[in-house]
Amino acid sequence: MILGIETSCDETAAALLEGGSIRANVVASQADLHARYGGVVPEVASRRHLELVTPVIREALERAGATLDDVTLVAVTQGPGLIGALLVGLSAAKAIAWARRLPLVPVDHLDGHVASLYLEPDPVEPPFLCLLASGGHTLLLEVRERGRALPLGTTVDDAAGEAFDKGARLLGLGYPGGAEIDRLARDGDPEAFRFPVARLAGLDFSFSGVKTALLYTVRDLSTAELEQRRADLAASYQRAIVRALVEGARRAARQAGLERLAIVGGVAANSELRAALPEAAAAPLPLCTDNAAMIASAARYTRNVPYPRYLALDAYASS
Repeated sequence: MILGIETSCDETAAALLEGGSIRANVVASQADLHARYGGVVPEVASRRHLELVTPVIREALERAGATLDDVTLVAVTQGPGLIGALLVGLSAAKAIAWARRLPLVPVDHLDGHVASLYLEPDPVEPPFLCLLASGGHTLLLEVRERGRALPLGTTVDDAAGEAFDKGARLLGLGYPGGAEIDRLARDGDPEAFRFPVARLAGLDFSFSGVKTALLYTVRDLSTAELEQRRADLAASYQRAIVRALVEGARRAARQAGLERLAIVGGVAANSELRAALPEAAAAPLPLCTDNAAMIASAARYTRNVPYPRYLALDAYASS
């Protein structure tokens, strides 16, 4: 049984995994806490993780009907993410593993997102082209076997999720922005505005231009016009980002000679993206956003660090 711990950003999460089956997956979100700031405040997030990490682990054990005596391996997100937040989870994982003389697996957060596809009841088998789109990352990955992913393309500026969050702020919407835009866009016309998305050589993305286009469009509207057309703006902005992701993923799949597509990460929960890629495999919605079950899943394909060598491990903010 694997105990997974995830604290890379603003979710404090713990999970118990047995084989590919989730025994418990507890996530304590800080979204309401950070909503007043319009985004995640790293110091606030770190302090909240300190308050939540022990109760969340206890709740996961309780839901799984297990104790720490049943745990044979501890897995934790080492990075990338907010360094202070990561250190909270890493310290908790080290303490549990060291006290019980257990091995520890430091997991890359991005590997965790891919490994969310390997969980029951419908695990996805490689090979496939994986689109990983989240608040901090946008990647195209060639996955030929579990535990290994070859990057084919990334974003040269904003990540897709970051573009959604920034666009939501420009439209006067709440946080998290991606979910707010997705909700509002259902009442709008996605063809009302034509927002351009940069097409780069190769398989990289760029989302700073579409964000700037939205900024200029909003500035040109009166307050009354903005209120009247906010849903159309949200729908058109979302359509531009989704179109870029879909075209990039399909182009990468063709170049890599892969027939199957998969989408992971927080943006994979976007309803329009899922509708635009009906052929793509996707993790269940609760496993798209940050969670600890995906970290425990990735630990099955990552080399563990034996006791007590992991005490020297440090977190890293970027890949």
